[in-house]
Amino acid sequence: MIHQYQILGRRIPDEKDPSPQIYRMKIFAANKVAAKSRFWYFLNKLKKIKKSRGQILSINEIFEKKPLKIKNFAIYLRYRSRTGVHNMYKEFRDLKMTGAVQQMYSEMASRHRVPKGYIQIIDVKEIPPAKCRRAHVQQFHDSKIKFPMVNRTIKVPKNKRKLFHTRKPII
Repeated sequence: MIHQYQILGRRIPDEKDPSPQIYRMKIFAANKVAAKSRFWYFLNKLKKIKKSRGQILSINEIFEKKPLKIKNFAIYLRYRSRTGVHNMYKEFRDLKMTGAVQQMYSEMASRHRVPKGYIQIIDVKEIPPAKCRRAHVQQFHDSKIKFPMVNRTIKVPKNKRKLFHTRKPII
């Protein structure tokens, strides 16, 4: 299960810089330990601050405001493959942002053989139906959409019902 964390961190204060700049990141990870690890990975890449020279001020889990409403999510990501680094845009429908990210990880692993550690999520946004680009997401925006009822069983009238039958039911 993926969780979303907000992490605040900075360089350790010293005589040269008594109040260093605070950096905030939103990280998707399985737990707080993995989230801290990803935070230091990105801070080292972006701002050249190592874990030994920095400190984490706070780590908070972010929860969905409306977890029972279906939403469209756009995910911008960068991933490393055998041939190079690629940027990608993907759309998903889910109840939660973390669910859309989980779908993205599963799809990237299945279609592109990319492990979770090779994927860098740049941005995740909730988008309105009018802004959706992908056909597999747009097909659910029809207000008159209908789904077939499969494997419908016909109920036997009460006067014809028996407690025991001589043959097993056909399913």
